[in-house]
Amino acid sequence: MKKALDVNNINPFLKSTISVFETVTQLTLKVGKPSLANFSFSSPTYTITVGIVGEMKGQVVLAMEVENAKEIASKMMFGMPVAELDEMACSALNELSNMILGNTATVFSTQGKIIDITPPISMIGSNLMMQADIQPIKVPMMFEDKTYIELYICVYEE
Repeated sequence: MKKALDVNNINPFLKSTISVFETVTQLTLKVGKPSLANFSFSSPTYTITVGIVGEMKGQVVLAMEVENAKEIASKMMFGMPVAELDEMACSALNELSNMILGNTATVFSTQGKIIDITPPISMIGSNLMMQADIQPIKVPMMFEDKTYIELYICVYEE
């Protein structure tokens, strides 16, 4: 298993997540305590995986409880009720991941590190298990002192 990304390179992911999320949803997230983790989700979970290519390689996964995903999708669609994660709601959530990681790529480019992102892949389910060859760093993104989104950074620098 490849070693996790240097802690100094995690901040662009966190800052972009907070900034884009607040702009799009009007909710302010705070960073929880990062930890090394595995990909195991027992409750109903919505995950979005985006690949990272270029001077860094790997994947970033945004994971959230299904109810949180519905709430976020609703806020992205100007308050339209979201009863289920249908095609439109999933498209909004996937676009959120594109905006977050596109912003992250821009931040890295200002530091002279060139990365690009792949199109997102989303998954909904319970008892999900995912595997990575890169040690995931899990960062809980908190709203009102509760984990609202979990950001898994599985990226290494060449």
